[in-house]
Amino acid sequence: MRKYAWIAAAGFTLGLLLAGYLFLIVPEKSPAPPDVFATAAPKAPGPNLFAAPPPQEKATLDFVTIAERIGPAVVRIEAERKETSRALGFDDDWPFGDDFFNRIFPQPRRGQPDSDTVQVGGTGFFITADGYILTNNHLVEKDKTTRVLVTTLAGKEYDAEIVGTDPGTDLALLKVKAKDTPFAELGDSAKVKVGEWVLAIGNPLGMEHTVTAGIVSYKGRSIDTQSYQDFIQTDAAINRGNSGGPLINMKGEVIGINSNIVTSGLGGGGNIGIGFAIPSDIAKKVVVQLREKGRVVRGRLGVQIRDLTEGMAKQLNLKSKDGSVVNSVEPDSPAAKAQIKRYDVIVGVNGQPVKNSDELRFKIADIRPGSKVTLGIVRDGKEMTVTAVVDELEPEREKGQVASPDKDIGVSVVALTPQAARRYGLKTTEGLLITEVRRGSEADRANLRAGLIIIEVNRRSVASVRDFEDILKRTAAGDEVLLLVRQETDGRSQDLIIPVKVR
Repeated sequence: MRKYAWIAAAGFTLGLLLAGYLFLIVPEKSPAPPDVFATAAPKAPGPNLFAAPPPQEKATLDFVTIAERIGPAVVRIEAERKETSRALGFDDDWPFGDDFFNRIFPQPRRGQPDSDTVQVGGTGFFITADGYILTNNHLVEKDKTTRVLVTTLAGKEYDAEIVGTDPGTDLALLKVKAKDTPFAELGDSAKVKVGEWVLAIGNPLGMEHTVTAGIVSYKGRSIDTQSYQDFIQTDAAINRGNSGGPLINMKGEVIGINSNIVTSGLGGGGNIGIGFAIPSDIAKKVVVQLREKGRVVRGRLGVQIRDLTEGMAKQLNLKSKDGSVVNSVEPDSPAAKAQIKRYDVIVGVNGQPVKNSDELRFKIADIRPGSKVTLGIVRDGKEMTVTAVVDELEPEREKGQVASPDKDIGVSVVALTPQAARRYGLKTTEGLLITEVRRGSEADRANLRAGLIIIEVNRRSVASVRDFEDILKRTAAGDEVLLLVRQETDGRSQDLIIPVKVR
């Protein structure tokens, strides 16, 4: 027994000596700093085969870290611009908000100056260390804005240069003379999933650098078929003044640029949990062209298109409702030269399938003007391939305004679509919505005003700006065009025949 006791005592003593050596002699190693971008390994699925799949890998960043990192890159934007008194004016929360119809279609007031200087406030953020700022076009419209003032989180103020604007995506690129500016990284919006956490940083209602959190509510939300937007919908609180600010994922990457909100129209038109952001993948393409050219060059095919329904797919002998059906073909357009016809269904572009009209518009817009494009078409149930040479979509037509310098009546118009009609609260879904009447013009003398809808010109239906332009070009200066104009008030409509001289 004594023998075993001596062995136990010796082992215990050696253990104490070894522990002392490890704690006192061997230097302590500092733990490695945590990797903020590290992800946790997914858990193994449980035995229940009907259980939900294992959760996605999560980044270790938290709200505080993201706000501290990205906050300094966010800036307040104050723009001064000239607004024509009879123009259809867009507010900071365009295209949605309280008392929308009255603000969009103001009644003309005689004796008011032709233009007034107004101030518009919003948000932007640095995307490079040398002072490039991304924001919304509707804050700093190039033809109207006279000055842009940028204020950083540190309180520094800069006069910003408008490098380029793109109404089609509602994006704009600014530049200030500064070095080593904190900037935010544009992430991959294609990887965003519905339900993941996001943060919005901006200046809502003038309250600087407000941070709000929410989730991604929907992807690929389409609001306006006349623009090039594929919105990310979020319930992160967004109010007027958030426009142009970043929507950030939990990796600290900007995956969207806040642009619009939907409100109930009650109580001042504040946030009700429905906000929209322009995906960062779209912004990446746009900023390159804005920096190089000051504008975005897009391809044009020259067709009016719409999505298919189950009934239409059956009538047209289609296997599915994927694709986009041609409503009409513009004369002398690339589509007309390629012999594309009404009721043709475009199902592919350069070998890539087309799911709907929005996808077709994006694919054609991304093609450089002058390039050939191969289109997969289904005509009367038969598949075929045609080749077209894409031309350039003119910026004026992209904005929906009349671009005929030779012949004019003094109005600017935008083509109505069912989606745009819903946005404006109109029952009429086709025709041309008057957005501006220039003071002293023939249209002004004929008492036309913003908010009226041109249904026909010279007894011909007009569905696009190009239709309107073509008629004006064929009319001699001094002659009259006969307009069929519709006025909608309190849910009722009245059609009027109005002659207007062409200048």
